[in-house]
Amino acid sequence: MRIEPPKHVHEGGAMQADAAPRRLADLNVEEDPGTTPGHDGVHVVLDDGQMRVRARRQAPTFEPPGGEECVGVIRTPFTELIGIEHPVVCAGMGGGHTGGALVGRVSEAGGLGVIGASFLPPQEVESMVRRAREITSKPIGINLLLHATQDRLDEVLDLEPVVLSTAWPRDDQDLAAIFAKAHERGIRVMHMVPRVEDGVRAAEAGADVIVAQGNEGGGHVGEIGTTVIVRQVVKSVAPIPVLAAGGLVDGAGLAAALALGADGVLLGTRFLATDEAPVEAAYKGAIVASRGDDTIVTTVADTLSGRDWPGAWSRVRRTRFIEEWLGREPELRRRRDAVWAVLEAAEESDPDYGVMWIGQSAGLVDSILPAGDVVRGIVAEAEEILRSRLPALLRERS
Repeated sequence: MRIEPPKHVHEGGAMQADAAPRRLADLNVEEDPGTTPGHDGVHVVLDDGQMRVRARRQAPTFEPPGGEECVGVIRTPFTELIGIEHPVVCAGMGGGHTGGALVGRVSEAGGLGVIGASFLPPQEVESMVRRAREITSKPIGINLLLHATQDRLDEVLDLEPVVLSTAWPRDDQDLAAIFAKAHERGIRVMHMVPRVEDGVRAAEAGADVIVAQGNEGGGHVGEIGTTVIVRQVVKSVAPIPVLAAGGLVDGAGLAAALALGADGVLLGTRFLATDEAPVEAAYKGAIVASRGDDTIVTTVADTLSGRDWPGAWSRVRRTRFIEEWLGREPELRRRRDAVWAVLEAAEESDPDYGVMWIGQSAGLVDSILPAGDVVRGIVAEAEEILRSRLPALLRERS
């Protein structure tokens, strides 16, 4: 999917400072045979469960048809808070990158699918929500990029997602007031941050989940790597659940995130390379073909769109278009209308001439799969790592 020009559409609890940071040694692996068909039922829980219960009191719970309890293979405070089976989230990528079919299939597989509402007309977002709910009755989320779309908050809340996902606020925006509006309707708030101070700000404003996003991710990112920012945020906002994002694509990434103290992962690039992703075949093919070294952090795409993202860079594929305009942003700003015309003319004939937001994790994606298979594959691989590989590395001290 190529970058779209701006359109005139209608856009609309305090943390515990003394809470101990989570460690891999604090994770219990419990055998629970038969909880999930086709799996052995390994659960990951935390020794500080009592403290966590206080942090998530009155959390919504999901009961699938038949009244069976929602129990996944890997359980964390995040999965219990949201009422889902697996700690895997499809990022709510804006501009139409996450459609209703993709979101519905991710949620139906036990993860959390999130619709990106920003920069889309309200009726298109409503259509996506309807499509997702045709596929699943399980929780879904909707994302808003706050710096540009806070005025669409009531519109999104009226669609009654289980999770309001937010990111990239301006410094002058009142996060506590925004989050309170969601909480008044029983909606959980998941907020993404690129810096530890942003995580603390969101926690103090009442966010239920913090997503710590590293620079390796695709799209708009900060400047800190995933392993560092995740660990910083985990230690700073405990006991609030944290998700890791940026450069993660598979079960090894999920296991690594758990080792860093996170409670799950949020993925974008991996879910763009799925059958259901509403992007062009060339976009998906570029992800599969990538070795992970063909992206760049730049401001070219935002200069073209004219949108001002507070404190963000954008990681994109290093296409010929990006190469042409690197270091020439002032000229691009002056010739914006003419450049749009060139891009539109090349859209069908030259798919390599455009803007594709992909992360370094593309180097680990080798096939286009159904979204549900991606969720299940990530969890199965992470389970095997937690059950077999990591315990086998431990030896009794002599």
